[in-house]
Amino acid sequence: MKLDRKDILKALETITIAGEGKNMVESGAITNVITFGDEVVVDLVLHTPAMHIKKRAEDDIKKTILELVSAEAKIKINTKVEVADKPEIKGKSIPGIKNIIAVASGKGGVGKSTVTANLAVTLAKMGFSVGILDADIYGPSMPIMFDVENEKPISVTVDGRSKMKPVESYEVKILSIGFFTAPSQAVIWRGPMASKALNQMIFDADWGELDFMLIDLPPGTGDIHLSIVQSLPITGAVVVSTPQAVALADAKKGVSMFLSEAINVPVLGIIENMAYFTPEELPENKYYIFGQEGAKNLSEDLGVPFLGEIPIVQSIREAGDYGRPAAMQMASVVEHIFDEVTRNVVREVVARNESLPATEAVKITTMAGCSAVKK
Repeated sequence: MKLDRKDILKALETITIAGEGKNMVESGAITNVITFGDEVVVDLVLHTPAMHIKKRAEDDIKKTILELVSAEAKIKINTKVEVADKPEIKGKSIPGIKNIIAVASGKGGVGKSTVTANLAVTLAKMGFSVGILDADIYGPSMPIMFDVENEKPISVTVDGRSKMKPVESYEVKILSIGFFTAPSQAVIWRGPMASKALNQMIFDADWGELDFMLIDLPPGTGDIHLSIVQSLPITGAVVVSTPQAVALADAKKGVSMFLSEAINVPVLGIIENMAYFTPEELPENKYYIFGQEGAKNLSEDLGVPFLGEIPIVQSIREAGDYGRPAAMQMASVVEHIFDEVTRNVVREVVARNESLPATEAVKITTMAGCSAVKK
């Protein structure tokens, strides 16, 4: 069977890329179509680094050609991402840090910090150099989870400058506002003070060489999140949620924030925490206390990867309280679960770095008393 280029283009005119009003052909997203018998090569140009838009566009092209032109067509898509140069970008990268992953949740209490801690130690066990920036200024928990509550970062001289040396535990470098306040002391700061403290921990620290920096963000979508994306070019974001409806509604807002045109940070995927409960005496039973596969369904609806599910296990909570992340329990079910989730995160980081340009930090300005966010 010989495919006709005109038929292919006509079919592609039925597809609109998310966020654009024109169809693929009219907008210029399709730059070339070549046919060889039953084979077709489509050259696609996108103007956003959002992974879910790239994947959806490619899937739409394949589906449309197979349905409207030929079910036997062999389709190859060459996708190129071209992001216009944006001058006066305020943020800067940190020399020596390869990937910066923001771990977020729309709602508090879903286990975001627990997931961050266990991702970090699992990455370290895999041989990566890892750091954690505890950006939850008002509720820092990393010092407790890594059993370093009484530690203080020391001052070191690097290239003639005095810098903070992160506290290290279980081969993970950590900086947290919790190192500088008493456990019972409330941090009562306005946004600018919190942002200044974060910038000091980011840029006035001797992080050294890191394969991954994980940023444990506070719940919600507020000042701290804007400060982070303003200060740093985030490689990608991981959103943590329980399967509960109220948590999913907030998780959706978190994904929306990162994928918004103003922020434009790729979402590596969603992790479902507290997915189910299995009693020790009934290992074959699963009780879906907060609902079943809610985060997995949300990831499918939003077109972002599902990174895995973490059950309710008493040892995960106990390990966090005792300062030894549960993923360090060798040959345990918990270790296996976090190993799988972490491998999925690494896979998405690799795919993101291979297919998308580096994320730019965001420039934030204030106009007429309202916050305006620009790339």
